[in-house]
Formats: sequence, structure tokens, C-alpha cells
Amino acid sequence: MTAFGARLSDSWQRYGHLCVGVDPHDYLLDIWELEQNAVGAREFSLRVLDACVGVVGVIKPQVSFFERFGSSGFAALETLLARARDAEILVIADAKRGDIGSTMDGYGSAWLSPDSALSSDAVTVAPYLGVASLTGLVDTAESNERGLFVLGVTTNPEATTIQSARLTDSSESVSGHVVRAVRELARADSSPDAVANIGVVIGASTDLGAYGLSDEDLEGMPILAPGFGEQGAAVRDARSRFGRASSTLIVAQSRSILEAGREGVADAVRREANEVADAFV
Repeated sequence: MTAFGARLSDSWQRYGHLCVGVDPHDYLLDIWELEQNAVGAREFSLRVLDACVGVVGVIKPQVSFFERFGSSGFAALETLLARARDAEILVIADAKRGDIGSTMDGYGSAWLSPDSALSSDAVTVAPYLGVASLTGLVDTAESNERGLFVLGVTTNPEATTIQSARLTDSSESVSGHVVRAVRELARADSSPDAVANIGVVIGASTDLGAYGLSDEDLEGMPILAPGFGEQGAAVRDARSRFGRASSTLIVAQSRSILEAGREGVADAVRREANEVADAFV
């Protein structure tokens, strides 16, 4: 298998930078006139996947919306992951796992091992037990040619106090420290055009300067940027917001596509894919 960063770069070349969220939230299942159970979540997710085939190269299922239905929900997610592999669409499992030692190794086996039913191309992880706690997971990702997206700057109001706090031994913000530490873990190829396997999550509406970050801090790492569309960030501003780092940006959109319903989702995917393509010209 080719390394995740290379697969992601190839996907950008073929399909552009849009990533479609697969979030079978209750209110969306209602809009789609589907049952609020694992059966509904399965049908919802497979219809979204079908709408993406040939148009979008990356999807991002929100694991919690499957997990809430227990084993049947995980079975629905496993079906989605298998179908996405068959369709050669990359999957970023939005699981936001974070722990230490053997527990984190277990998460790595679950989400990044090719032998697991939950095997994904990449998974989101939380660094707040210390970025060094991710070292084993980075090794797992590298050995399996998979990827990680580490939470860097999120745009939920509850996170601002912690993420903008300054370290006691420097003027660096906590989130700035996380992003720069992730760069050290990323182990990007020496080629100047290589995309790292390890990236960060940066909210689309983030003012990088407010956290002591610049586009140079992000260059070479894939950047998963949720918050475009319904959450307020305009796709047309993606390149100006992220500067030189926009070349490795993943434009994540969910509600603006999924609220179109089962009959409108295919058109919504094509519309957003075209909008993203125009923004990156």
C-alpha cells in the first residue's frame, strides 16, 4: 500500500480538496425520513457514499453517531468502511481517541490495522494527555501506511481558554505547542513536495495569528479543516485563511450537504465539489 500522505495527494489531484462528513445525526435521519437506529444510519451512510463515488475522494464518518447504536451501529460503520475501500475513497474516522500506553495501542489496532473491521485510512486523535502519548500511535500509523489527524485548534467556544493559554516557560500558546510538536512527529519525506502522513485539525474559521501560528507552521502537513459551510467559514476564503498551507487543506463539509436530503444529496455533493474546485484555482 502507498503511504497515506501520497494517497491523499493523489486524491486531491483526481477529485479536489472536498471531504464529505457522514454524520447520521437524529435530525438528519428525520430529514431523510429514515429510522433513528442502526438500520437508518446504515442506509444514510451508504447513500452518502454513493453520492461521493467519482466526485469526492475523502469521507469523514463521525464515529459517535454509529457508536450510539452499540454493536449494530458499529456493524453499520464497518459496512460503510468496507464499501468505501471498494470504491477507493479515503476514510478519515472521526473518533478523536486519546489515551496512553497499551490503551492507545489498542485504539491503533482498532482503527489503523489492516486486519481490523474498523480499519480506516486515518483517524482523528486528541493530544491533551501529552503529544508524546501519541508516539506509539504514530509508529502504528507509519508501519501500516495510515494517517493521523491531531486536534490542534478547534473552534468550539469551550476550547478557547485551554487552547489559547500560554505555556509557563514560554510565550507559546498550548495549541501552538501542539501543532509544532506534531510537526516533529510527522516525519515527512525529505522531498519538498511530500505530504506527511500525520496532520492536524484546524477549524476553518481559525485566526492562526491569535494562536501564534503561521501558514509556515502548517506547511507539509495535511490539515483537516471542519467548519466550512453551515458553521460559517466561506469556502472562497480557504486559500486566504491558510496561505501557503492551503495546498494540503482538506475542506470538510457536512450539514451544508447532508441537509439536502436523500433525493438532493448527490446534487449537493457535486455543487460543493465544484465550489471547492473553484476556490483552489
